Amino acid sequence: MSLHSVAAQLVTLAADEHGGNHNSLNPAVTGGCALGILLLLLWITTRFNRDR
Repeated sequence: MSLHSVAAQLVTLAADEHGGNHNSLNPAVTGGCALGILLLLLWITTRFNRDR
């Protein structure tokens, strides 16, 4: 497969009429969960870094 044919297939796949979003994926909930997980990881990291 050449790079051109792969790119053409990816463009066709990206131009699907559904837009690629799943009905159950809410951007606000997804972003909120990601923020919560990152804040939890930050809290865990600061608890283990006691030498500061």
